[in-house]
Amino acid sequence: MEQRNNVTEFIFLGLTQSLQGQKILFVVFLLIYIVTVVGNLLIVVTVVVTPTLDAPMYFFLGYLSFMGAVHSTTVTANIIIDLRYEKKTISIQACLTQLFAEHLFGGSEILLLVVMADCYVAVCKPLHYMTIMNQRVYVLMLLVTWVGGFVHAVLHLLFVYNLPFCGSHIIDHFCCDMYPLLKLACTDTYVIGLTVIANDGAICVVIFMLLLISCGVMLHSLKNLSQGERCKALSACGYHITVVVLFFVPCIFLHVRPPSTLPIDKFLTVFCAVFTPVLNPLIYTLRNAEMKNAMKKLCTRKRK
Repeated sequence: MEQRNNVTEFIFLGLTQSLQGQKILFVVFLLIYIVTVVGNLLIVVTVVVTPTLDAPMYFFLGYLSFMGAVHSTTVTANIIIDLRYEKKTISIQACLTQLFAEHLFGGSEILLLVVMADCYVAVCKPLHYMTIMNQRVYVLMLLVTWVGGFVHAVLHLLFVYNLPFCGSHIIDHFCCDMYPLLKLACTDTYVIGLTVIANDGAICVVIFMLLLISCGVMLHSLKNLSQGERCKALSACGYHITVVVLFFVPCIFLHVRPPSTLPIDKFLTVFCAVFTPVLNPLIYTLRNAEMKNAMKKLCTRKRK
């Protein structure tokens, strides 16, 4: 315990140590954060107040947008705050809290993307879709995503909590994450590193493969639909596949490898944590006529 108390705080090196670069990044990330929160919350409000958007797809889209806004606040807001200071410090307790929050919302978001693959049910069993995906079922699925994210985050917390930090306290990153923390621990972290790979890497790879398989089965079933239904199904599921690829490919690169830190990790983390939440609402709503009309009506109603 005495060894652990030698380090009481960590220092982030951040994305850049150039003061001019930090000022530019501050403006860029602030704009992205505002667009992310406003865009995602607009979708949440639209889904809640529009009676016609009562399909499970919109229910899950609303929660995906909510998670995007909260996840962005957890990561992007901290980046923006740190960019205002030359020395970026964080206590061990705050670091563990940040680690827990990142993996809680990140893990829940991954599981929610799996749940949103209900387009498979809509395409393969269109007549039974509303019967299978009733309110009780998709509320239960949402609960599973939160419980899964919580268990995922708690495991990360348990991995790090008892690690002794008695040497360097400089983290070459902009947030607390597993591999940078394992690198600073003054003990053998080989077994913990393998456990992290099994936890994070297996989740990313297995879920990504399951989504690809479900998409393959769905595409095979399209031959039984009419031309119009086929185009509509491909359009609806195309958005979901795009989001899945954008989210999982960087995730797999970050976690399915031996425990180590690479310079590119920071930029991939920025893409996953900063850019993905702002891309999600754009991808899902850009060509969704029903969603765009509901948002226009909401904005018109507010002006009146």
